[in-house]
Amino acid sequence: MVIRVTERSLSHNAMRGLQSNQARLSQTENQLTSGKLISKPSDSPTGTMTAMLLRSDMRTQEQYSRNASDGKNWLNTIDSTLGSVNDNAQRARDLMLQGMSAGAGGSDTARGAIAAEVDQIRDAMIGLANTKYVDRPVFGGTTDGSAAYDKAGNYLGDSGSVNRTVAEGTKLRVDTNGEEVFGTGDNQIFKVLSDISDHMKNDPSKLSDDLDRLDGAMNTIRTTQASVGARSNRIDAMQQTANDRQLELQGQLTEVEDIDLPKTITDMTLQQTAYQAALGATAKVIQPSLMDFLR
Repeated sequence: MVIRVTERSLSHNAMRGLQSNQARLSQTENQLTSGKLISKPSDSPTGTMTAMLLRSDMRTQEQYSRNASDGKNWLNTIDSTLGSVNDNAQRARDLMLQGMSAGAGGSDTARGAIAAEVDQIRDAMIGLANTKYVDRPVFGGTTDGSAAYDKAGNYLGDSGSVNRTVAEGTKLRVDTNGEEVFGTGDNQIFKVLSDISDHMKNDPSKLSDDLDRLDGAMNTIRTTQASVGARSNRIDAMQQTANDRQLELQGQLTEVEDIDLPKTITDMTLQQTAYQAALGATAKVIQPSLMDFLR
């Protein structure tokens, strides 16, 4: 059986081949221009789904990192505040020893001056106990109030804790409850300082007991500061883990979405060469028709 091949069929077949070559060349040029293998979901449904999952995971890790950063700011604020509290307490202790060394024969005026400075230290420490981060008292638990302590040294906060999620299933406490730091009852440091001031003026014989109470309160503050430092170190490690995971996910996303530049340039060069060759071959295959001569 003889199949007749007409000029029209030759022309249509040649044009389809050229258009196919041109489409491939255009797609490669778009990839080279954008730097992406996937410009729309139909380019790679599987790759698109993988990229979406990777981006979602990256956003999660970014949030963990932001949470850790916020938690570090809480802990750094607490740590610097406790350092100042400890310095004030140490100054009060030095003054107390100075007053005790004078004994009962010491000047009432001198002891009165020491008591006045102890009162100033107490007021300053209550101010430090009301330190805020983003307008929240860092020693007030989860209270929505503006202060953890009133001017008399009474606790206004609650026993709740402020936590930050820094990894899947991992929450770290970033606050410190005021009563855990400054104590309660007769052992509360503000109460101890108040008693020191009173006994300095009126009954120096009780200062020895006050010194023991003050030392106990200072030990609690130092222990709390060490705990804050340990939590800060842990949150640093968790933030670094989240950042490292982000970099890992970014690398995986690059493998899915981004082109291999040298390979793409080579592909485009080959496709351009093939397209030019196809144009030349088509021009030879499709001979001039009678109409071409008549024109």
